[in-house]
Amino acid sequence: MRSLDIASTGMQAQQTNVDVISNNLANMTTTGFKRRRTEFQDLIYENMRRVGSNTSDTGTVVPAGAQVGLGVRTAAIYRINEQGTLQQTSNSLDLAIRGNGYFPVTLPSGDTAYTRDGTFGLSPDGTIVTADGYPIAGGITVPPNATSVTISTNGQVQASLDGTTAPQTVGQIQLATFANETGLDAQGDNLFLQSGASGNAVTGNPGAPGFGTVLQGFVESSNVNVVTEISNLITAQRAYEMNSRVITTSDQMLSTLTNLR
Repeated sequence: MRSLDIASTGMQAQQTNVDVISNNLANMTTTGFKRRRTEFQDLIYENMRRVGSNTSDTGTVVPAGAQVGLGVRTAAIYRINEQGTLQQTSNSLDLAIRGNGYFPVTLPSGDTAYTRDGTFGLSPDGTIVTADGYPIAGGITVPPNATSVTISTNGQVQASLDGTTAPQTVGQIQLATFANETGLDAQGDNLFLQSGASGNAVTGNPGAPGFGTVLQGFVESSNVNVVTEISNLITAQRAYEMNSRVITTSDQMLSTLTNLR
């Protein structure tokens, strides 16, 4: 019976849906996390009577035909890149992006990764680094005798030095944007890599046209909406149950057939 295979594809699809929802909920407090949404496509159709086929020599055709669908499959898992809530931390090295853009960071391999997680700190030599110790692209270093660090909305980093009155500019933070943010390759640890789908990174100063601004002393919270995710979870659970009910019904029909005398 086709219904057994069709319902099994539905159960597998809803299992993937629940997996995505559970990952969203697990990361509801992850800095800079962007929630995901599962998209599905119907599978190919079996033609029992092809639409538009001729039914006579005079040119009459089948107006609707008879096609039986063979189930569903996962087409994509999209990342929803809407702005998360900005949370004040009062940490002078915490940064949040308000608008478009990612912080470029340099990996130990020399590759450049991108992140919305602006939880930064200082390495032993004073370089501004991520929570894993990866430096911001460009290598901004704060002098050891700095008494405070100020980062403007356009990304200019200035340090007030002990014994001086005028702050010293020590670096410029840049942001990167992509033609297709959804195409970025997630690596975990709040990092993304450029891919063929994302397009090449376009870098620029915060506040420039097409780039967001940075806020010192803030981080961007996850954009996961708990109420929405719980509602989606209930919907996925009910869809899974209905597909399992189809399998049960199909099994009962087969049992009836095999018990015929």
